[in-house]
Amino acid sequence: MIKAVIFDMDGVLLDTEKHFEYCWTKAAREAGFPFEKEHAWMLRSLAVKFAEPLMKSIFGDSFDFKSVRERRKELMKERLSEYGLEKKYGADEILDYLKGLGIKTAVATATEPVCAREYLESVGLYDKFDYVVSAHTVANGKPMPDIYLYACEKIGENPVDCLAVEDSPNGILAAVRAGIPTVMVPDRTMPDEELLAILHYCAVDLLEIKAIVK
Repeated sequence: MIKAVIFDMDGVLLDTEKHFEYCWTKAAREAGFPFEKEHAWMLRSLAVKFAEPLMKSIFGDSFDFKSVRERRKELMKERLSEYGLEKKYGADEILDYLKGLGIKTAVATATEPVCAREYLESVGLYDKFDYVVSAHTVANGKPMPDIYLYACEKIGENPVDCLAVEDSPNGILAAVRAGIPTVMVPDRTMPDEELLAILHYCAVDLLEIKAIVK
């Protein structure tokens, strides 16, 4: 029986990945690099310590990751101010459903703690979770398992008794490496055969989780 469900935030609970994609692309192109949306997809949930060398391996040592990232943050603030934050379909309903079953819930996000809280509070989701943990509080972010192991520790459950919900390859790898059965709810991309082989389930939307936890 599933005792807890741990959610990624961006692209799973919040419809933010489309904005990250736009902002990463714009920031990198402003710096003179032929950045495409596929490069932004590589960065989904990826810890900075892994993202920086990845981008340099693609664009060369002249790619100033820190400055591009800072510009991306500026653009993200502007974009969210213009368009606002939207929840993914079924977010409220699935959280209320899990609470009704007595199943614990947590968030395991690569987003900085202050931003994660701000985002979740702005759409009325923050108080629905037992814990919200950020990769900035562990030694290694996604795709390493640290954040999921930490989330399991905080909610007091073994990884095998939890369910992880992710939308990106980096997040899926982190959860699977932690020993947690993992559900993918695709956002910007669909899973390839390699991902499908390690997934517990690939869902159309968050509401399909109801059938999994029964």
